[in-house]
Amino acid sequence: MKKMLIAGNWKMNTTPKEAKVLAQKILYGLESLGKTHSKVLLCPPYTNLFAVKEVINNSEIELGGQNCFYELQGAYTGEISPLMLLELGCSYVIIGHSERRTYFVETDDVINKKVSSAVVAGLKVILCIGETLEQRKNNDTFAILEYQLNQDLHLLEIKDIKNVIIAYEPVWAIGTGISASVEQIAEAHDWIREFFRNKYGEIANEMIILYGGSLSDNNCFEILNIKNVNGGLIGGASLDPTKFLNIIKTAEDLLSQ
Repeated sequence: MKKMLIAGNWKMNTTPKEAKVLAQKILYGLESLGKTHSKVLLCPPYTNLFAVKEVINNSEIELGGQNCFYELQGAYTGEISPLMLLELGCSYVIIGHSERRTYFVETDDVINKKVSSAVVAGLKVILCIGETLEQRKNNDTFAILEYQLNQDLHLLEIKDIKNVIIAYEPVWAIGTGISASVEQIAEAHDWIREFFRNKYGEIANEMIILYGGSLSDNNCFEILNIKNVNGGLIGGASLDPTKFLNIIKTAEDLLSQ
């Protein structure tokens, strides 16, 4: 059966009180669907992790951080370590999101160290990769993806790759309301799968490759139905419990076909 992970990246939205209400609505809605085969992940801001964990504790919903530092402890004011996320109940962490790369000038070297530290600490990493609009127009998409994957993962051993999830997020589609076409998404996800098959062998067949970039309940059926798409890293739509639950339901409908 095809694997599906539906992950909500709440970004810098919700207070702890708001996060608790949102998580409760998602939990209640998920319970009404009955047994699901999709994995569901919520990634609230750091300040809301404990509040959300209280709501989803003992449920099938998993918890993730939106970022972490590459050192486990030390004099790094304002940073959060993988061990802190683990103790708060996180099983996943997002690393290399285009907003981190763009606004906070995170280089592939920094992302590589973060990925390695998080995986070694015991977290599953959602590594975000993707090209800008200019790079796509210049036909550099696959060169960029190859560079990012080689740079961001080169400290990992083959045995660690099973704890890495790739999120393909064309930068030009994030938060713009513009999603890549089905053909563009399929082409990128096929290429990513083949990259891992060539470099790491059969482990590629089990890898989860998510799509992110204005994924919504309006376009999720055609996107989640693409062969090598194993779910989505969802921004804006994950803040609306009805839309987020509709995406999960769509994933379930596709898995039951």
